[in-house]
Amino acid sequence: MKIKQIFTNKDDGNIAYHVSNNVEEVNQNRRTLAQKYGFDISTMRSMEQTHGNNVHIITQDSPLLIKDCDALITTLPNITLMVMVADCIPILLKDEKKSVIAAIHAGRNSTFLQIAHKTASVMIEQLGCLPQDISATLGPSIQSCCYEVSPELAHIVIQSFGKAFVKGRNIDLQGINTMQFRRLGMTQITQSPICTKCSNANFYSYRLNKECGRFAGLITIEE
Repeated sequence: MKIKQIFTNKDDGNIAYHVSNNVEEVNQNRRTLAQKYGFDISTMRSMEQTHGNNVHIITQDSPLLIKDCDALITTLPNITLMVMVADCIPILLKDEKKSVIAAIHAGRNSTFLQIAHKTASVMIEQLGCLPQDISATLGPSIQSCCYEVSPELAHIVIQSFGKAFVKGRNIDLQGINTMQFRRLGMTQITQSPICTKCSNANFYSYRLNKECGRFAGLITIEE
């Protein structure tokens, strides 16, 4: 088996129903994605992301849309997990030795609720993964250069995670999530340098345009 993961971009179109009134357009974008990247859309699992820290382990009986959820895990082959974002961090985890994968929606609230730590902990404690075998990829997202928050929220970050993740009123969500993984003993961590807001890269940004679509992180265990 091998594990395939990709991040879509604006060229792939909006893949989220909740930000579009054109259901058929989203359907077509998803079908095109499936053909382009070679996954089975009929078994793909996505989330009704709520900026919480609920983690769901996907089985054959799981519905295609998981309600009230911000992280998916599976050991099943040929089931693609999808996370949708536009500034939040799409995080993909994989353990090639155990054939376990995960997709995480790490926005501000989920990061504060330690969604990264919780998801990796489920892989370790319930599915037998070793921390050093889990690889984490943090995809394109709003970076500390652009992620300005209120003084109150900046103070919460200092109190909860440390001064290293705050500069003025700008906070470093990628750094906080990376720290959560490192505290578990994970070492294979890759952070995208792309800021979805200021880089002019080909990704949606909610802070640039509140009417924007969503791009995705996709991960599959292939037989």
